[in-house]
Amino acid sequence: MRKLGLLVLGVVSLFTVAKAQVTTDAATAAKTDTIAPRTPGKTLDKIAAVVGNAPILLSDIEQQYARYLVEGMQPNPEVKCRVLQSLLTQKLLAQQAIIDSIDVKEDDIDASVDRRMREMTQRAGGQDKLEGFLGKSLIQYKDEIRPDMKEQMIAQKMQSKITEKLNVTPQDVKDYYNAIPKDSLPSFNKEVEVGEIVFQPKLTKEEKQLYKEKAEELLARVKKGEDFGTLARLYSQDPMSAVEGGDLGFADRTTFVKEFTANAFRLKAGEISPVFETDFGFHFLQVIERRGEQVHVRHILITPAITQASLDRAQAKADSIYTLMQAHKKDLDFSAAANFYSDDKETKFNGGMMLNAENVQTRSTFIPTDKLDPKVALTVDTMKVGNISKPDLFTGADGKKSYKILYLKSATDAHKANLLQDFPKLKDMAYEDKNTKTINKWFDKRRKETFIKIDPEYQSCDILKKWIATPVTTAQAK
Repeated sequence: MRKLGLLVLGVVSLFTVAKAQVTTDAATAAKTDTIAPRTPGKTLDKIAAVVGNAPILLSDIEQQYARYLVEGMQPNPEVKCRVLQSLLTQKLLAQQAIIDSIDVKEDDIDASVDRRMREMTQRAGGQDKLEGFLGKSLIQYKDEIRPDMKEQMIAQKMQSKITEKLNVTPQDVKDYYNAIPKDSLPSFNKEVEVGEIVFQPKLTKEEKQLYKEKAEELLARVKKGEDFGTLARLYSQDPMSAVEGGDLGFADRTTFVKEFTANAFRLKAGEISPVFETDFGFHFLQVIERRGEQVHVRHILITPAITQASLDRAQAKADSIYTLMQAHKKDLDFSAAANFYSDDKETKFNGGMMLNAENVQTRSTFIPTDKLDPKVALTVDTMKVGNISKPDLFTGADGKKSYKILYLKSATDAHKANLLQDFPKLKDMAYEDKNTKTINKWFDKRRKETFIKIDPEYQSCDILKKWIATPVTTAQAK
C-alpha cells in the first residue's frame, strides 16, 4: 500500500497529530495559540463540537493532548486545535462508515489498544508513572479509550475506501510533471544504489551455553513460584517488554519470528514454554490468553553478548570471500555472492541491494547519500561504479557489529527532477497529489451536507476555518 501524502487521521497516534485532513502549512498553523492549557487527566464534559448527531467533548481533546504530553512533547496549546480537527474528521468518516456497513473485528481493537498502552507505558517510563500522569489505573484508562480506538479504526477503513480505486497512469505522471512550474521543480540529492554482503559474528554452541543456562535458571525460578513479571523486569533483555513484565500484548501469527510463533500458538492459557532460541537470543514465554487467531503472551529474553573471537571469525570469512570475488570477477557476480554468503535476511534475497528506508513500499534501491549510514556513505563516496570495497567493520543503528563488503551499483548526481531519471518518484508524487485532492473533495462535500457546530473557544483556530463555515441546520442535515 502506498504511503499517503496527507493522512487525515492524525489522532490515531498523537505523535502524528500534526497531520490533518486538509493541507495546512506550518506558518498558518503556528498562528493558532489561543486555547488555554488544562490539567491532563481532569474530566471535562463541556461539548467542544458537534458533527451530525455526534458530540466531541472537551475531555476527548484533553485525553488526546495528555497522550501527546506522554510522548515527551513540550506543552503547546495549538496542538489542541489539531486534535479537534482530527476528531472532526474521525467523526465524519465514522458516520459515513455506518452507512457503508464498515466495521472492525473486536480482536483487532483489543490488539490495537494493547499496543497503544505498551507504547505509552514505555514512553512514560513505566506503569506507575503513566498511571500517576493519567490520574487513573491503566485498566480504567483502557476501558475509556477502547470506544475511541474502535471509531479510529473504522474511520481509517472508511478513508481507505475513499481512495482504494485511485491509480495513476504514465500520462497522469507526465501531466503532473508538466503542470509544475519549471522554477519550482523539486531537487533531488545525490543518490546511489548500494549492495552489501554482511558477515555477522556468530557464537559457537559452547559460547552460547552460558546464556542458555541463565534462561534455564530463570525458567526454573518461575516454575518454583517466583513472579514472572518481576523476573522479566529485572532480567529480560527485551527493552520494549521488560518494563511491562515481559508482556507483549495480543498478536497474530505474523507478528513474531517463526520459533516464537510456534511456541506461542501451541500452548494453552497459563502454560509456559521451555527455553528456545531465536535470532534474538534465548527465550521462554507464558501464554496469558487465547482469542481465536490471536494470542496474548509475555516472555523473558536473554541475549548472548558478542565476543572478540566471534568478530575475528566474521572478519576472516569476509576477507576470504572478498579474495574469492576478486579472483573470479567474471564468474561470480555480486548478486549471487550476496545470496549465497550474506547473513542479512533483508538484503541477501534482493541481490544484496539495500532499500530506501523512506520508500520501502515501492522497494526503491535508490538512496539519497544523506540517508545512508554515515560510514557506508563515506565508503561508497570513494568508490567507482561497479566496484566492491574491502571488508570493514560496521555498527548498525541497533548497536550490533558486523563486517561488510559493499558494492556501488550506480550513482546519480544531485539534479532537478526530470521524467527520464525520476519517473518512479514523480509517479509517487502524482499519486499523493491525486490522493490528497480526492480526500479533500470528499470532505468538502460532506462538510456542506452535515450539521457541524464548534464551540467559540476553538473558533479562533486557523486550521478549523473550513469547519466553521455556516453550518446546515438540524432540519437540513436530516
